[in-house]
Amino acid sequence: MTAFKTILFMLLVPGLLLGAMPIWLVQTDTALFSFGFLRWLGIPFWIGGTTVLFWCAWAFTVRGRGTPSPTDPPKELVVNGLYRHVRNPIYLSVLAIFLGYVLWHPSRAILFCPLIVAVSSHLFVILYEEPHLPKTFGAAYEQYCKSVPRWIPHRKHNG
Repeated sequence: MTAFKTILFMLLVPGLLLGAMPIWLVQTDTALFSFGFLRWLGIPFWIGGTTVLFWCAWAFTVRGRGTPSPTDPPKELVVNGLYRHVRNPIYLSVLAIFLGYVLWHPSRAILFCPLIVAVSSHLFVILYEEPHLPKTFGAAYEQYCKSVPRWIPHRKHNG
């Protein structure tokens, strides 16, 4: 049942936010300029962002025994895989996907999407997730926050 809820969430939320809405904007909002040949760099952003998004959904479902939805979150803290490097890879994947749209079709509406995603994700993390998750996962989450950065992965130092 958890896998079904994850699939349903992924179709409704990321499917609409990252698929239907930007495609509609690309079709209805005129590009302000063109990146020319560089627009094709949008495709690796889409592929990378989508891959990370689906990996995180899988990890939350299989390892965390929950879904990416805040209404049915993981019951186990997921700290392996991509989560060893950065605490919020889902939000970063969404940002990457929108940056792909910016490269592909820089219209007025599309240009604002990455900014909206970045600000709203940061506010959600600091105002909801970070205060809420210690109550759910206790000291394990607090230690995780100390050892893994919120947004930008850092290099591991040897020695």
